[in-house]
Amino acid sequence: MNTFILGIESSCDDTSAAVLKDTRILSNVIANQDIHKTYGGVVPELASRSHQQNIIPVVDVALSKAKITKNQLNAIAFTRGPGLLGSLLVGTSFAKSFAMGLGIPIIEIDHLKAHILSHFIDDEEMDRQPKFPFLCLTVSGGHTQIVRVDSPKQMEVIGTSIDDAAGEAFDKAAKIMGLPYPGGPEIDRLAKIGNPNAFSFPKPSMQGLNYSFSGLKTSFLYFLRDQLREDEGFIDKNKADLSASMQSTIIHILMNKLKRAARETGINEIAIAGGVSANSGLRETLRQTADKLGWNIHIPKLQYSTDNAAMIAIAGYFKFLDGDFATQDLTPYSKSRF
Repeated sequence: MNTFILGIESSCDDTSAAVLKDTRILSNVIANQDIHKTYGGVVPELASRSHQQNIIPVVDVALSKAKITKNQLNAIAFTRGPGLLGSLLVGTSFAKSFAMGLGIPIIEIDHLKAHILSHFIDDEEMDRQPKFPFLCLTVSGGHTQIVRVDSPKQMEVIGTSIDDAAGEAFDKAAKIMGLPYPGGPEIDRLAKIGNPNAFSFPKPSMQGLNYSFSGLKTSFLYFLRDQLREDEGFIDKNKADLSASMQSTIIHILMNKLKRAARETGINEIAIAGGVSANSGLRETLRQTADKLGWNIHIPKLQYSTDNAAMIAIAGYFKFLDGDFATQDLTPYSKSRF
């Protein structure tokens, strides 16, 4: 018997709904919030208001594209956290109400675990799935982790950022240079025409498999401050080289720890996930490293790298098989519990 899972994602500024038939993707609809570009970053209050406006139309379109009715759904999976509380409350409240009206269970999903499980979405354009155990470098605007994945239920964080995430370093660098929001893709675009060796930035040395990016952000800020004292047009003249050099530094930091994790665990099944996994420089560096070290790598499609409901639905499917359902009295959480 087929299982239809509706996934709902509302952790930040994208409202998304997806329908899976078992592991097969039937629809994945995302409504973006362009209003935040005006402010150079996500405004939580505006994000939650936009979710309220978007969630019903997005779910309706997802069901329509999947060519099923709401009464065919077996369960509703939703992002419980981490994320912006106001945004999460919209998705959580809708999932509870919709499921109660349909008389079906709800399934709470951790956003970070869902990114990892996105590799198991059955999409005809997706490459082969990772074999257990595998390592996943999960990199986003708010988190940077190396996770050992032994099964859909068994995951262990073996390395994490002790302060800022890699995505924050990208976004901060872009903002300092006056690039439009979102800054990460802009740096990626400029880096393709810049020289990654034009400027040198510090690479922090952390114990174990942990990361740190706060020092890199500060160093970049002070470097530009000093250069602007000598030449007011320094940033405009060097945006491409600055972007390429900053991107190269971040990727170097990420890959060094990932290579160490692979050596220490003896695992050569390697995956990446999260918004920053869409970065073309990171993807290419991962491919080159895999060729040298004999890794089997897994890179998600771009539409599954950024926040999306398909990854929530696939995580919900695995929980559905275990009968791992949530209760109506749960509340969302803003900080990671992973």
